[in-house]
Amino acid sequence: MSDLIGLFNLLAPFFGLIGLGFFCGRVVKQPEAGLAWMQFFLIYVALPCLFYRLIADKPLDELANWPFIAATTVSTACAFLLSFATGWRYTKDLPQSVMQGVAGSYSNIGYMGPPLILAAIGAPASAPVVLIFVFDNLFLFSVVPLLMSMAGLDKLSLPATIRRIVWRVVTHPFNVATAVGIAASYLHVQLPGPAEQIVSWLSGAAAPCALFILGVTVALRPLRQMPGEVPALVFIKLILHPLLVWVVLSAVGDFGPAWTYAAMIMAALPPALNIFVISTQYNVGVERASACVLVGTLVSMVTLTGVLYLTTKTGALPYDLFP
Repeated sequence: MSDLIGLFNLLAPFFGLIGLGFFCGRVVKQPEAGLAWMQFFLIYVALPCLFYRLIADKPLDELANWPFIAATTVSTACAFLLSFATGWRYTKDLPQSVMQGVAGSYSNIGYMGPPLILAAIGAPASAPVVLIFVFDNLFLFSVVPLLMSMAGLDKLSLPATIRRIVWRVVTHPFNVATAVGIAASYLHVQLPGPAEQIVSWLSGAAAPCALFILGVTVALRPLRQMPGEVPALVFIKLILHPLLVWVVLSAVGDFGPAWTYAAMIMAALPPALNIFVISTQYNVGVERASACVLVGTLVSMVTLTGVLYLTTKTGALPYDLFP
């Protein structure tokens, strides 16, 4: 019973902030454009500070764990392919299927992942959290533009598309923060006291702002109709994806409980809010994206609780299937 109470105390603030944002989004009549500055603050200021702090004090050998990177990225790629196939079965449309692939494989690794996993596992989980965040984003933000270009929605040639992908990857604020953090780790840089305090304040603001924005955004996009493929996509995202991570990591090597459990929890997170951004950018499957995020977030209250309970609270799931 004490384990369940501890788990409730861990998760309640996260889903509570999402619920508060949802309530405010439904009750307070403010235009959606009002979220723009808050989203800018989150993506370009608060979250980069959080990722800098996660990386800057880590030894570089922790961040060069290529077998772990390969295993988790391959697992995400498998979840993407399964979700893409599910979308194709229902829509027979390439752009729609790409969006379904994202919905079934892209976890909320930026908004919920770091604060939740660090609270559940502690500092040893920060390196795997950062690696999964960086390389899942590299995979998804490379494959989606390429496939959309093949579908004819990107009005650029293939070389121009590749150049744009490279530029966006290099200049993305999260990746810039990661590179700066790696440099700080290598050079053993210590920020001056006032700068360290600012970075600390901003990184602390990332989680509450992100979760509140998630709730508001879902509230502003009410679910009018449940697309038929949404239950299958939510199943892939919340059940199959963490199972894939568990099996693949166990097959590749012994990464220890902190790294394996962190990866499983990252995979068990609900679909990311960025699905809205991608679907809106291409004007494809916006209502389906809304349905996946809403249903996935609600269902994850049960499934994510179960994964956390079986890993961090009871250890009922061994971290290595093939010891």
